[in-house]
Amino acid sequence: MARKTPGLNTGSMSDISFLLLAFFLMVSNINTDMGIARKLPPPLPEDAEAPDVRERNIFVVLVNKDDRLLYNNEYGRIEDLKDRAKEFLGNPNNLPNLPEKKPVDIPLLGTVDVSQGVISLRNDRGTSYDMYLQVQNELTAAIKEMRDEFATARFGKKFADVNEEQREAIEQAIPVAISEAEPTKIGGK
Repeated sequence: MARKTPGLNTGSMSDISFLLLAFFLMVSNINTDMGIARKLPPPLPEDAEAPDVRERNIFVVLVNKDDRLLYNNEYGRIEDLKDRAKEFLGNPNNLPNLPEKKPVDIPLLGTVDVSQGVISLRNDRGTSYDMYLQVQNELTAAIKEMRDEFATARFGKKFADVNEEQREAIEQAIPVAISEAEPTKIGGK
């Protein structure tokens, strides 16, 4: 009769494996993805026509492969983009070269002149991701500041501190109107 080979006791092996796994999970850094938090509008129906936007209502922001910024056919600096976007969207003096305003009846606010302005953002394929994020941050900051100023004037508190009903009203009065085109080769060779 042949003798059976004794099996190896691997119970402690699984304990050691678990401890090693737990150790590496605790001491490892797990990189997280960066991104832009933005709610996208719902898709248009297939039979819908593109809305007609007047030229005075469009603020064109171009970023080329060298990360140079051009807004409304003028070279500019990233530091000035937020203020230029606020001036464009707000049109405080109702200038004819800045966006029109349309009176809209909004619950809690009454009739409010809402800017018809749209920021059209276009990047070159060679634009760095860092510059892309800087431009997005400046445009988002412009809208945030406008909402904060509006909330403070109407409700006496910042946009982040108002209740949900007031928040919805402010979002209707100052909508996020950023149109982003697919990256293309802008100028150059």
